[in-house]
Parts: sequence; structure tokens; C-alpha cells
Amino acid sequence: MSEPDLRGLAGELQRRGLAAPALLLLDIHRPLRPLLSDIATVVGPALRPILGTRLAAIDRALEDDEAYGRLLDQLADDDRSREAT
Repeated sequence: MSEPDLRGLAGELQRRGLAAPALLLLDIHRPLRPLLSDIATVVGPALRPILGTRLAAIDRALEDDEAYGRLLDQLADDDRSREAT
């Protein structure tokens, strides 16, 4: 997953006020990441009308360990930046 995709996904979560809950849930469910990736593949067709192109970014983040970690880091950095202001 590319950095612009990660920043976009993290920014969208931040904009909706979901960065902290997403960070918590992603961190807690990190050991289940492979299973979550499979679930996203199965429910993807139902979520596509709601999430649109963001669904592809979520799929890529779940499939790639490094991207998953970078997404967590981006959300944590955004959260720290927000607390500093």
C-alpha cells in the first residue's frame, strides 16, 4: 500500500473522528489480521457501495503486514499531533 493511500485512509478516519477507535481496534486485532483480510474479501462486495474505492485501500492494508504497521503508526502520529494542539 502506498504512502498516499495510507495517509488518505488515516486522514479519512481522523476527519470522521474515528482515528482513536480505529487505532485501538487495529492494534488489538493485529494477531487476527490474516483472518480480517479474508473476511474483508468475503464481505467486500456488500461494502463496496458504502466504502467505494476506500475498500481497496483497506484490503491492501490488511493484506500487507508492513502497510498494516504503517497505518497504525500514521494513526498514532495523527493522534499525538491532535493531542499536542
